[in-house]
Amino acid sequence: MNRPQTLSATAVVVETRGAVTLAAPDYARTKMIAVLERLDEPVLAARVKLTQESNHAVAEPSTAQAVVDLNGRPVRAHVAAATMQEAIDRLQDRLNARIARVRHHRDHHRHHGTAPDAGGDGAGHGHRPQRHTRSPEDRRIVRHRSYSPARRTAWEAVLELEAMDHDFHLFTDTAGGESVVHRDAAGGYRLATADPRAEQVPGLPASALGAPELTVDEAVGRLDLGGLPFVFFTDAATGRGNVLYHRYDGHYGLITPAL
Repeated sequence: MNRPQTLSATAVVVETRGAVTLAAPDYARTKMIAVLERLDEPVLAARVKLTQESNHAVAEPSTAQAVVDLNGRPVRAHVAAATMQEAIDRLQDRLNARIARVRHHRDHHRHHGTAPDAGGDGAGHGHRPQRHTRSPEDRRIVRHRSYSPARRTAWEAVLELEAMDHDFHLFTDTAGGESVVHRDAAGGYRLATADPRAEQVPGLPASALGAPELTVDEAVGRLDLGGLPFVFFTDAATGRGNVLYHRYDGHYGLITPAL
């Protein structure tokens, strides 16, 4: 059987920000091709972003992010390191682990109809970029991202969470409401729904509290006081499920449903 043709090194788009060395983009392309040439799926696109932080107080100022389109499914990896070469090496390892994890979830669901546990694949979630520290009065909501209204099962949402290397994923569930799947402290998954009466999903522990009704300002207060990475809430103005979260630049991100 012929293997699908992968992208050439020159087709891997590399974007740089900050004082990234001239050799880093070619090194990143070489590492990405080493990942892609092992794949059976057609690779439709591959993008890498290399960022060199100018703040010398940051322990790991070099960050690398990749998004690969595998036959229509994007897979993302994001890492940080003390040097750009180390960041690119970690990116290669992380992207390999993400792709393997997505395949594991897909194949497990195909044969068993449920989502597997989150741990045990060596895909760890260390070496994330360090979040910038800002005082609460300097923080702003700088991104409003609307998620797709297309309905998903909780397992499909877990698969998207894994593919995009996120810690949580807001989605429209099969009943048409807003739900969130997220990682827990033990390395597994949890499910939160805007309606606490929603049907339980086998293998996904669910919150019994639902999503509290809050204004965006109240959600900001809860996020700051609670020490959590995100707050899932029902917007008092719209009645729809939203997520407010901490961005790596120290500001807030707000994810809202598409109209």
